[in-house]
Formats: sequence, structure tokens, C-alpha cells
Amino acid sequence: MSKSLITDLVSLLLISVSFLIPSVYHDAMLFTGLFALSGAITNQLAIHMLFEKVPFLYGSGVIEKNFTVFKESIREMIMKQFFTKEQLADFFAKEEEKIDLKPLLEEADFSPAFDALSKTVMESKFGGAISMFGGEEALDGLREPFSRKLKSAVSTIVSSSAFKAQLDHHIKSSALSDDMIASVEELITRRLEELTPKMVKELVQELIKEHLGWLVVWGGVFGGLIGLISSFLI
Repeated sequence: MSKSLITDLVSLLLISVSFLIPSVYHDAMLFTGLFALSGAITNQLAIHMLFEKVPFLYGSGVIEKNFTVFKESIREMIMKQFFTKEQLADFFAKEEEKIDLKPLLEEADFSPAFDALSKTVMESKFGGAISMFGGEEALDGLREPFSRKLKSAVSTIVSSSAFKAQLDHHIKSSALSDDMIASVEELITRRLEELTPKMVKELVQELIKEHLGWLVVWGGVFGGLIGLISSFLI
């Protein structure tokens, strides 16, 4: 059972119980349940709108709309982490020109890709809602699982037979020079161009959606507290 569903059920339980208890506690229990349910559902809708376009709701589907930013961050990360002259020279010296990018992949820093995603989310219509729960610092908890899964995705790209064949061709036909770096960059760009908005959306959704369930939980918790306090003010 998901965190979101548990939060919704607990909120509904509080609302139901409020009609079964003495009237002196009725308002407190009812307001707590209603506000908790409102906070949970609002955050569920916000998470859904990050990934899916909702008719008449401006700004929904922000991940899919900004897929070009995400692809560009991956391209820059690959070039800076894997294909500088110094890294390639050292790599070929140690590996005797055997094409194996795993050592570089394990040491790669995927923070730029996560930072680009985080910035996209915070600049979207949902940045305000996420700010209520810690803003970028709250999203920072997703950095490690995001990097781990993105590393796997990048590994799939650079391990494909087509990529290796083209890279081998470029290495054999080019010196370790700016021309070679440009050729590799062009190859990476072509490979990333194969990604569609839908593919990028599904990738990001798989990486972080399960972790965003805590936004629903805390939306319910804080909504419930606000409701409880409100019950004493009316």
C-alpha cells in the first residue's frame, strides 16, 4: 500500500470518527481530517501534474515540457566527465586502448543533471508547494537515488553496441585532438536526440516518483495540524 493511499485513508478515518464521538471533540477531529485530506490530495495532484499534462491547468506536464534542458545537462555531464583530452589519454594508457567506460562511469559526478532537474521543478508552478516542505533542500534527499539510477541509464547508452562501434571508429580514425572530442560530442548529441519527451518523462518518473510520496504524507500531516488549530479558532 502506497504512502499516499495510507495518508488518504487515515484522513478519511478521522473524518468518519468525528461523527461518532461526543460533540465536544467533533470539530477538532473533523477539521483535522478535512484539512489533512485536502493537503494530501493537493500534493498528489501537484506530483501528478509534474509528469502529466492536465487539461485547463496551466503549467502541468513540466518535466515533459523541459525535456530539452534535461538532455542538454546529460550531454554536458558526459562530455565533461568522460571525454576531456586528459581523461581519454589517461584512460587509454591504463586500459591499453580497450573501450571500457565503466571506470569513468563509476567516478562520474551526476550532480549537474540532478541540479538541472531540481531547478526545473523549483521554477515550475509547483515550486511554491515544494518550498513549503523545505524547497530544494527537501529534494536534495533524492540526489543519491537519482544519481544511482541515472548512472544505470547512462551506462546503457554508452554500453550499446552501436555506440561502441561508432566510438571505436572515431578513435581509430582520429587523433587525440579537438577534432576527436568534437566527433565524440556529435555522437553523444545524436544518441541523445533519440530520446523523446515521453522517454525523458518516464525516466524521471521512474527515478523520483516513489520518493515524492513523502510530500503527500507531510501535506496530510501539516494540513491536519492546521485543521486542528483552526478548530479552536472558530
